[in-house]
Amino acid sequence: MTPAPLVLPTSAADWPAWFRARTEAELARASELVDALRATPPADPIDVLRQWDRAAGHLGNAAAAGSLLGNVHPSDEVRDLADAAEQEAQRIATAWGLDRALYDVFAALDDAAVAHDPAAARLLAKVRDDFRRSGVDQDEATRARIAEIRERITELDQEFSRVIRDDVRTVRVPPERLAGMPDDWLAAHPVDDEGMVTVTTDYPDSIPVRMFARDQDVRRDVTIAFLDRGWPTTEPLLTELFALRHELATTVGYADWPSYDADVKMIGDGAAIPAFIERIVEAAEEPMRRDLAQLLERYRRDFPDATEVPGYDYNHYAELVRAEEYDVDSQRVRTYFDFAKVRAGLLEVTGRLFGLRYEQVDVPAWHEEVTAYDVRRDGETERIGRIYLDLHPREGKYKHAAQFTLADGVTGEQLPEGVLVCNFSRGLMEHDHVVTLFHEFGHLLHHVLGGHGDWFRYAGVATEWDFVEAPSQMLEEWAWHADVLRTFATDAAGEPIPVELVAAMRAADDYGKGIYARTQMFYAAMSYWFHADRVHGDDAPDLTARMRELQGRYAALPYLPGTHMFASFGHLGGYSSGYYTYMWSLVIAKDMFSAFDESDLFRPEVAQRYRDRVLVPGGAGDAADLVADFLGRPFSFASYAAWLAR
Repeated sequence: MTPAPLVLPTSAADWPAWFRARTEAELARASELVDALRATPPADPIDVLRQWDRAAGHLGNAAAAGSLLGNVHPSDEVRDLADAAEQEAQRIATAWGLDRALYDVFAALDDAAVAHDPAAARLLAKVRDDFRRSGVDQDEATRARIAEIRERITELDQEFSRVIRDDVRTVRVPPERLAGMPDDWLAAHPVDDEGMVTVTTDYPDSIPVRMFARDQDVRRDVTIAFLDRGWPTTEPLLTELFALRHELATTVGYADWPSYDADVKMIGDGAAIPAFIERIVEAAEEPMRRDLAQLLERYRRDFPDATEVPGYDYNHYAELVRAEEYDVDSQRVRTYFDFAKVRAGLLEVTGRLFGLRYEQVDVPAWHEEVTAYDVRRDGETERIGRIYLDLHPREGKYKHAAQFTLADGVTGEQLPEGVLVCNFSRGLMEHDHVVTLFHEFGHLLHHVLGGHGDWFRYAGVATEWDFVEAPSQMLEEWAWHADVLRTFATDAAGEPIPVELVAAMRAADDYGKGIYARTQMFYAAMSYWFHADRVHGDDAPDLTARMRELQGRYAALPYLPGTHMFASFGHLGGYSSGYYTYMWSLVIAKDMFSAFDESDLFRPEVAQRYRDRVLVPGGAGDAADLVADFLGRPFSFASYAAWLAR
């Protein structure tokens, strides 16, 4: 029988009690299973592994509820409860990893007794490696210190996220200085009693202003406000976080945190990260110079003496280049991307591609704007997952775009449930945001389709962390294809977006990819070196100074004096030293997409092979093997290099 989805509270007043009951029960069941495993482990090694896996699943349920609701729930009380539950789940996980008696249970298992079950044998190897990486072999005092470090890391990561989430800055502007802004944006931002318009640093406000506002001072002010979110509060949090990660890594035998973190990723070795960064930097050098020359040529028509384009003018002048050189007017493009039509189109496109259908269900959620859907395979009545779409900004909500887990899926035990958390306009969308929506939905599909195996450890997006972005990046391709877009991208009169406009959009999108690649490598370098610098001792450089140095070395655009972008760079939390992941995954995504025929992106045999060999297995195989199984060969750098160079 298919497991039922979670039943969420029907009223705001019920949420605190529901959350306590949910997380306390899950944590208690997790502890009960582990206590029994430690005291009287089953005789069959497979049963030992299954009991451990189920305990981890219950612990994951509590952690997932904490992570999700701490970022989306409107109630401060629930968000505080969620943060506390996530901390408690991490504390328990740390205690398990440092428990020698528990480790002895797995150390004593006979490898030969699980050799007949490759998934179980793989799991046993991973569990033993988890214990080694946790520091279980250290002395009692060291293990106590590791527990302290891990608990503090969780607290710092949560506080860093909270500060970014809550630090919404504003710029007040007279309406006459907003010339160039789209009519629908202006209608959504009325003049207040003091004759001013308030622009926030939330994406639906700040991105259009930086792109369309003709007043340079307004663009500068909004950019500075956006870049300085979190400053100065988060710098000491990050400084402590990096130091503790370094201490943890070196305590368990690694040279530094990147080496520890990369050991369980596709890249394998921390030292390979800067080498990969340099490879992308070299490949992007000529495309970047070409992009910058074109940008500066346009900029000098307005500022003849300019030698570079400042960051606060980049979005605006890149938009002018696209409009003038490629005949792409983003304000015209926006008229084809009404949010409601885009959301419906996304579901139709992905359903057709992967043989799925989504049925909207009227069930309670944490906010009235959240929509829920049951997911089924075509021709089948059985529900295979439930998804929630929470797609608009509000106070106290996560500020970026991400897929969150509500429940991991295991056949016969728990239905996969995932949540898309974004911050899009309720009206017309920039095409870039349409691409982001497709991207994030790729994670959601991976979570649902990969949630039907036998082990929680392999459920959903459980591959190596530097592969998780590849399926979502590949799905972006469908948001760029005219035949796909014309199925849902229509203007107010119902006319579909012209094929020639989409072709111009794609040509215009090619402009700037060298700048983009170098910007991404600046972020990746910052992510890596902020952690790797700790190997040199306590005298790590000032974060602002180090950021400026890395921006000068890697980025295409200059530093904006007085700003502190790193202070709101949320990936320093969850991704830590691994921001290179995005580009590493993009290399793989471009290679996987090469298997599709652009004249028929819905060809069933290719789409279904991709679905079944890459998405459905979840983390049951190494990512490189899953990709090779789909492509019929190991993945290659060639497709990415060709795309970047064209």
